Amino acid sequence: MKIRDGIKLDFNDVLIVPQRSTLRSRKDVILTREFRFYHSPTILDICPIVSSNMFATGSLAIGKELAKEKMLTCLHKFYTHEELVSFFSENSEYQKYVFVSIGQAIEDIEKISNLGFSPNIRIDVANGNREEFVDFCKSVRDLFKESIIIAGNVCTPEMTQELIIHGKVDIVCVGIGPGSVCETRKATGCGYPQLSAIDECSRVAHGLKSADKRTGLICGDGGCREAGDVCKAFSAGADFVMLGGIFSGHDECNGEWEYVVNNEIYKHDMPIGHNFQLRKKSLKFYGMSSKEAQDKHNGGMSEYRTSEGKCLKIPYKGPISDSIKNIKGGLRSCCTYVGATSIKDLPKCAEFVRVNRIHG
Repeated sequence: MKIRDGIKLDFNDVLIVPQRSTLRSRKDVILTREFRFYHSPTILDICPIVSSNMFATGSLAIGKELAKEKMLTCLHKFYTHEELVSFFSENSEYQKYVFVSIGQAIEDIEKISNLGFSPNIRIDVANGNREEFVDFCKSVRDLFKESIIIAGNVCTPEMTQELIIHGKVDIVCVGIGPGSVCETRKATGCGYPQLSAIDECSRVAHGLKSADKRTGLICGDGGCREAGDVCKAFSAGADFVMLGGIFSGHDECNGEWEYVVNNEIYKHDMPIGHNFQLRKKSLKFYGMSSKEAQDKHNGGMSEYRTSEGKCLKIPYKGPISDSIKNIKGGLRSCCTYVGATSIKDLPKCAEFVRVNRIHG
């Protein structure tokens, strides 16, 4: 039996140690940074928070809202070519903030061709460790040389390096099983503690240098249940942090809502009338490898597969601007606690301590 020695950590295994700081105010912290990419010639100056390409949170409405904050959105895979053309033609100023998501199929490449520009691309599969996936990523790069490509998911340094060098990916999505509606670890026994995965994969990615000193980058995907986890992910070395559960339940989300109408609960088939007082109660939020997702988007679960996700009811949270404000506020406070003047400096300033519990 092979065992990798050493303790591997998740977000709830650590706290960030406060350090001496010269910052006078949280408002002085810089939450944007300039990114140059290993393969794409594009340069971005953004706040590196990313909305996940799950059905609920990969919506066009979220794309519009996050673009206002210079944050990124990965659209879900189920928008048609016509819907994408319409969106980008009406919102051309958001093109650099929105990634179009595809799977590993020729039809997906056809869908993102002829959009009128070279889109940023999110290549998303449940298991990015396969050789054919690396080859597919390279074929996408060959077709879209200008695009920023984010691909995964993987959770080891070896595959991070493989995707950047041979898959010609700019940003590797790191995380197998940590998501709030992901049950890969329960169904398969496979995965890796997310904080350690971010630390180990980022070290390898940042160690790769192009001829003009551009490095590989990673995006921590999954496991952030509150703003403090986002701070820990950046402190561990993540260049980007992708959020699903935190961004679910907001007005801008896709999906099936439950409503309260005159104190009665209705689903999407609720009665419509001017005399009803209507308010949102909860949103159905499911993992993209769940039975619910397969039934809704792929015609049902294949016989050779098992569900690797679950479905939750997320209480209504109001506009997504509320969560954005909380995350940005938490990041600013974290930076002041450790003496980091910008989000880019967090990994250099932060020190972790292992704990038995993080609250109370």
